Formats: sequence, C-alpha cells, structure tokens
Amino acid sequence: EVQMVESGGGSVTAGGSLRLSCTEGSGSTIEDALMAWYRQAPGNECELVSTMGNDGSTWYAAPVKGRFIHSADSAKRTMYLQMNNLKPEDTATYYCGPCWAGYGKGTQVTVSS
Repeated sequence: EVQMVESGGGSVTAGGSLRLSCTEGSGSTIEDALMAWYRQAPGNECELVSTMGNDGSTWYAAPVKGRFIHSADSAKRTMYLQMNNLKPEDTATYYCGPCWAGYGKGTQVTVSS
C-alpha cells in the first residue's frame, strides 16, 4: 500500500504563496506517487497540476504554469509544490499522486479574494 503525507496547505489571500510538501510514508517512495501533484475542488474532477520526470524536467497544467514550481529533494525523499500568486480558483485539496489513489489525505488550500 502506497502511503504519502501531504502538508503545507492553508488559507491565504489572492496573490499569496504557499509551499506544499509530500513525504514518503512507511514502505513508499515519492516515485510511487508518480512524481505528480493533483488537486480537486468540491464538485470538480481531479485535476493534474504538475509532474516531474526522472531527469528533473517538469510539466505544468496551463492554469498554474508560470506560478507554481514543482521540485524534489532526493536526500529528504520529499516532493514540493511552491505556489505563488495564488488565485481563488486554486482553492482545492492537493494530493501527491492521483486524487482517486488514496495515497494520502491531501492538504487543503483555500485562497480568498
């Protein structure tokens, strides 16, 4: 069973920043989470936010490109999502790995206008 622990969420006003972290649970690796961040807002489908390849290359969904930065610290076995210039539409629960996989409980991000 893959286990991940997401943290770093919170409530901010538009234009603010947050840094999310994803750490490995017992017996799991961040690669098990596909090196990807997903998010899901109430009533919406799960949305792929960003991915990181084995070579460190990154991909971002159009709504977050230029504002979010996906990184990883192999020594700490932790994956990060730096979120800048947050917008109300970024409000969602963020997960490392697919929302439906249930790897972790996610971390809530709320952005007010």
